[in-house]
Amino acid sequence: MSSLNRPARLNRWVLALCGIVLLIAGGLALSAHFGLLPWLPATSPLVAGTALPPTWVLILTAATAVLLGLLCLRWLAAQLIRRPKTTTWRLDTEPEHGRTTLSADVAVAPLVSDITAYHGVHAVSAVLAGQQDNPTLVLTIRANHGTDLNAVRRQINQHGIPRLRQALDLPSLPVWTEFRYTSKTAPRAL
Repeated sequence: MSSLNRPARLNRWVLALCGIVLLIAGGLALSAHFGLLPWLPATSPLVAGTALPPTWVLILTAATAVLLGLLCLRWLAAQLIRRPKTTTWRLDTEPEHGRTTLSADVAVAPLVSDITAYHGVHAVSAVLAGQQDNPTLVLTIRANHGTDLNAVRRQINQHGIPRLRQALDLPSLPVWTEFRYTSKTAPRAL
């Protein structure tokens, strides 16, 4: 289910492309150092002269650097957005009388508040990803150190998920759960 982690495919391609470019550049540098490239003798100077390049070269270099920097920032922003794609649900039981739409975030809000109230749970993030006919629930639960995670999972499976399935009229609902411990410590008295 690679659609739950959208930036993963882009990351693999970008890293593979960067790796290939670096391997080629390293191979060419080693070949030039050992004199294996006939068009580039090992004794030739690194640059042909000491004169500055034309202005258009400097402008083109600066524009390329800015564009590359913006692309890198976009790539970093994609890393921060690790939220699976959600959709708006249409609940058409009687289409002739109108339709009801429900945002996936609104649908999971009661589940989030229920799980947050469980003992030891600090914060919860829930995403109902996928289409209405084949949804997947992705839960990220931040729990305090020492929390019995099995007990939290049991409560979710016995209480939270059945209520959500009933509310959305789903026969089954696959759930991906990730537990994270919070690093909060108690305040110290001075």
